Amino acid sequence: MDFLQAIILGVVEGITEFLPVSSTGHLIVVSDWLNLPQTEANKAFQVIIQLAAILAVFLNYKDKFTFKHIELWKKVVLAFIPIGTVGFLFHKQIKELFSVEVVAIMFIIGGLIFLIVEYFYKEGTTRVENVEDLSYKQAMWVGVAQVFALIPGTSRAGATIIGALLVGLSRKASAEFSFLLALPVLAAASAFDMLKHYQEFAGSNMTTLAIGFVVSFIVAYLTMKLFIKFLDNFTFVAFGIYRIIFGCLLLWMI
Repeated sequence: MDFLQAIILGVVEGITEFLPVSSTGHLIVVSDWLNLPQTEANKAFQVIIQLAAILAVFLNYKDKFTFKHIELWKKVVLAFIPIGTVGFLFHKQIKELFSVEVVAIMFIIGGLIFLIVEYFYKEGTTRVENVEDLSYKQAMWVGVAQVFALIPGTSRAGATIIGALLVGLSRKASAEFSFLLALPVLAAASAFDMLKHYQEFAGSNMTTLAIGFVVSFIVAYLTMKLFIKFLDNFTFVAFGIYRIIFGCLLLWMI
């Protein structure tokens, strides 16, 4: 992997990790376009740029990391349990699902679901506007929805946002809970992959890893900021349309 490829993948990870468009799906597709095989070294690189995304969450929500917000973090942990359990028990079967065809189909399905949910979304109804105010029951259902993100192309952010909207959170609160829920999910996934591929880091180009990390962190940090501002004035319809178009394009290319 050269420096330009590292920058491109860092940008892709940074933009897509927190948007409802599937970071894993985009990384698979872009890696394929860049003729980068899914070698152990390249998988190790993806672990590094995921860690950068975790750091971006810490920086954006540093005020939440106090004992004052302990109830919120209990809900985050509760919402993590379903995907943590299913992912640990069936990680081998999940890995076998990874293909461009599966990604394309799930892009389209996810896009249609976003359009349907937005069609029935009622402005002005009583909704949880502050992420701190969601209940444990709502958090648990969001966690159940997140399990679908184990299917490549579904999008972890997309699954959690849809789940949050369906149980009564506002668009902004749904996005923010999705951001916070990324911490245990990405941390667990990264730790698992680091243990699995730790030998590859020794043989990797440290400069390339550093470039990917920095680019992913900066882009992820800015994307989270801009996404919340976007939701002040717009809906998720654009993401639904994008997913359908992108999925159809992939199927056509295949």
